[in-house]
Amino acid sequence: MEFRKANKPDINRIMEIIGQAQAYFRGQGINQWQNNYPNPQVILNDINHDYSYVLTNDGRIIGTCAVSFDGEKTYNKIYNGRWLTDNPYAVVHRIAVDNEFKGSGVASEILRNIEKMCLDRGVYSIRVDTHEDNKSMQRLLEKNNYVYCGIIYLEDKSPRLAYEKVLFS
Repeated sequence: MEFRKANKPDINRIMEIIGQAQAYFRGQGINQWQNNYPNPQVILNDINHDYSYVLTNDGRIIGTCAVSFDGEKTYNKIYNGRWLTDNPYAVVHRIAVDNEFKGSGVASEILRNIEKMCLDRGVYSIRVDTHEDNKSMQRLLEKNNYVYCGIIYLEDKSPRLAYEKVLFS
């Protein structure tokens, strides 16, 4: 498997995987990634800012995510808890895995690659948020030693569960 930056020709495949995740959430009654989000413009913006990454298997994209080292303003205030560190951090958004590969460790592999990327940059903290009903993401984070830190609010005032993992070199 290869973890690499996404490029514009990848958008359709990334959107296929995101579409699968949107359908899953809808079917589970989870109000996350609905209302045309994320859409191709969001992914293009991620690509243009070098945030978009894909995991490939034999050249086929099987997972996607966005990783930023630019901070996240909605993380400036956290409620009912606190962040583990005040250090520079990476932010992970929009993790999605092809339905065909769900349950096979692909999402954990994406997180491992992000951790390696952080260590290579000298960044020792990763923050992630997820919808309170997204139990599969919560299990993934906990399985990979992310610690629940509290609640953050998106710009539209939607609450999200906030997690952080501190890395050691």
